[in-house]
Order: sequence, then structure tokens, then C-alpha cells
Amino acid sequence: MTDQLDRCRQLAALHASGDPFIIPNPWDAGSARLLESLGFRALATTSAGFAFTLGELDGSPDLDAKLRHCESLAAATTIPVSVDFEDGYAETDSGMIGNLQRLIATGVAGCSIEDFSRTRKTLLDQAAAADRIAAVRQVIDASGLPFQLTARAENLLRGVNDLDDTIARLKAYEAAGADVLYAPGVRRLEDLSALTAELSRPFNVLVPFLPGATVRDLAAHGAGRISLGAALTWVTLKPLLEAGAEMLERGTFSFLADAQAGAEVQRRLSEG
Repeated sequence: MTDQLDRCRQLAALHASGDPFIIPNPWDAGSARLLESLGFRALATTSAGFAFTLGELDGSPDLDAKLRHCESLAAATTIPVSVDFEDGYAETDSGMIGNLQRLIATGVAGCSIEDFSRTRKTLLDQAAAADRIAAVRQVIDASGLPFQLTARAENLLRGVNDLDDTIARLKAYEAAGADVLYAPGVRRLEDLSALTAELSRPFNVLVPFLPGATVRDLAAHGAGRISLGAALTWVTLKPLLEAGAEMLERGTFSFLADAQAGAEVQRRLSEG
């Protein structure tokens, strides 16, 4: 409990610092260890990246698989891990509360809850989604941990390109007790500014939708936290596919010249 308490405090301090920070998204324990070795101060899971490690599509792994994944990342690292907990893996608040208690028990330091039902494939009503965030807040407060709650507005990803609706949803979730606010799918810096100007909690921006922006740009437009979703997974897989195609189509192995030295990987893993 003490170790988890320290990690929750570390993540809370990062959010309270006022300095935007990058929270990269490993897909397994090894990638988490390597990212920590580079000096990142916190990590976040990626549902799509994790699903890939099982040979499945995003959203396919069940709750038990997700909890084992979270436990493995928390055990493999010494820094806070925040979890993409999707829709809480439940259609009811009571079911989600039980699932959240199980998640907290894995040792992670925070999670995000989205306002989209992955079962029904629909956005939740704003009031119902805010009530869900309030219920999660009560569970977290009862845990005695400063576990960091991120509330996600999914409308921009789900075909509702309405910034006013995004702002209204996030303000409702802020009032319900979210520590961090998140609306994946913001594609313009001016929209980022419009969002963050209306909010008092740190805002997480998903940088693959703003690929030309720098940390300085994002900070200037109000971002408090910067995540990458599954992007690091896909970046890593591109050379794998290219190497496979080269071997099959050309019968050559020139890709080996670009390989990361195994000894360096082993050194970083051994230092953890």
C-alpha cells in the first residue's frame, strides 16, 4: 500500500505542477521498463497496444486480462501507471464500482473512464456519464489513495464533432470530481485553447491528432498532460513488417543494420 500511495502522490504532483509532461503508453512490461529507463516520470496503458500483444483487436480483451496486464506493469516499474480503463467494463455503476476496486488493487496510480458504452456502441447521456464519474470519485475517496481519475469525453472520436458539447461534458465531469480531463480527437491548437480556457483541471491531449505540434506548442495552448495512445506500438511495428517483407520479397537482411543492440536493452532491463 505504501508503494502505491507514493506512486499516486507522484502522479498527483505531476498533474499539480503546472508543467506539461509526456506520459507515454507502453504495451507490455518490457516496453514499460525501457521507457522508465529513459527517464519518463509516469506511464499510461494503451488498450489497443495491449490488445495487440494478445493478437486481438482494441476492446476485445476482457476485464481479467486487463487486470493482469495492469498488475504486470505496476510490478515491472517503479513509477506511476495510469490505466485506460475504457468504459469500466460494465453497463451499470454498481458493476463498474466493483471493477474499479479490483483495478485499484493491482497497484496502479490512476485510470481514465470514458463516456462511451463499448457494448451498446453509443455515447452516454452527459448527466448519466457525470453521475458515473461521481460514483467513481466516491470509491476512490473511500480507498484512502490519491488515485488520479481522468474523465474522457469521447464524442470527437465517435462522430459528434461538436466542441461545445465536448466542453459541456468535460465541465460536468470536472464538477463530478475528475482530477484530469481528456477529449481524444482534438485536431487543432485553437480548439485545444478553447477547451482548456473553460476548464480548471489539467487537460490530457492525445498528440497523434496534432502530429506537428511540439511540447511547447501544446503547453502554450493549455495542455497539462500529453499522451500517445497506441502510437508507440504502431511505430514499433512498422520496422517489423518492413523487415518481414524484405526477407520474403527480396531474401535480404539489410534491416539488421538498424537493429537496437541487444546488450543495451539487457543493460536497461537489468538496471530496473
